[in-house]
Amino acid sequence: MGIREDIKNVREHDPAAKSNLEVFFTYPGLHAIWAHRVSHFLYNRKCYFLARCHSQFWRFITGVEIHPGAQIGKRLFIDHGMGIVIGETTIIEDDVMLFHGVTLGGTGNHCGKRHPTIRKGAMISAQAQILGPVEIGENVKIGASSVVLKDIPKNTTAVGIPAKVVKINKE
Repeated sequence: MGIREDIKNVREHDPAAKSNLEVFFTYPGLHAIWAHRVSHFLYNRKCYFLARCHSQFWRFITGVEIHPGAQIGKRLFIDHGMGIVIGETTIIEDDVMLFHGVTLGGTGNHCGKRHPTIRKGAMISAQAQILGPVEIGENVKIGASSVVLKDIPKNTTAVGIPAKVVKINKE
C-alpha cells in the first residue's frame, strides 16, 4: 500500500480533511501507521531492540503506541489517535477504523496469542478496551468506552461494560 492510497483513505473517512497536503503533514494516526511499517519490517528481521526504539520514538511523536509485532492490514483509519495502544500479537485486518483512546491489549492471563484479532470492516469507537485473545468479527461496531472480554460475532454492534451485543445485522 502506498502513500497516495493512505491519504485517499483518510480523505474518504474524514470530512474535515481539506487537502492531500494537510493529511500528509498533520494526521498523526497516518504517521503512526507509516512508522509502524518500518518498525514491523525491523521486527520481522529480528532487529527487536531497534524496532522497539523506533516504535517508541514515534509513540512520543504521535501519541499512538503500536508494538512492532502487531500485524496491520490495508486501509486502517486511525481518527484522533491520541492514546491508542495496539499490543504485540494484535492482528488488524483491512478497512478497520479506530478512534482515540482505544486499547487492543492483553489481560496478563495469556501466553502466546494474547491480544485481539480485529476482522475486516470493524469500527472501534473512542475509549473502547478490547482485551485478551478475543476476536472481533467482520463489520462489527464497538461502542464508545465499551470493555470487550469475549468474542463478538460478525455484523453486530456491542456496547457496555462488559460489552454485550445489542444489534445483529442492523436490527
